[in-house]
Amino acid sequence: MAIADLSNVLKIFSGSNLDSATQKELYQEVLLMVLARASSSDANIHEVEVESIQKIVQRETGKEISAQDIRKAARTELYETTPLSKYLGSASRDLADEDRVRVIQCLGEVIKSDTEVSVLEIDFFNMVAAALRVTPAEVAGLTD
Repeated sequence: MAIADLSNVLKIFSGSNLDSATQKELYQEVLLMVLARASSSDANIHEVEVESIQKIVQRETGKEISAQDIRKAARTELYETTPLSKYLGSASRDLADEDRVRVIQCLGEVIKSDTEVSVLEIDFFNMVAAALRVTPAEVAGLTD
């Protein structure tokens, strides 16, 4: 699956400029990367979270993604060399404001999907929001 290889995330991290089509692909990759990592942020990947991610990715991108690709994106060696927050900080400069907010809103959906919200998931949510430079007002839907 194209979005699961996270190639555009790697491009922006190396300093490449992105055209509008590549920006759209970057949003899709960041969405998958964040949601997949959220599923493992509390050390347990629940099936309901995987199913929620699949539905969100389908709704947001129009693309099907397998549970295997989600698990791969959650545990990829990508994060061994550079923390997720650093990738997101770089990506945030190339994402549209509405895409950054949408990633956070979708992240909230995934975190709440298994009906238990852990402290680790809250910490993960806050880290992603900070890395993407999303304000509390944006999260609350108070800005345009």
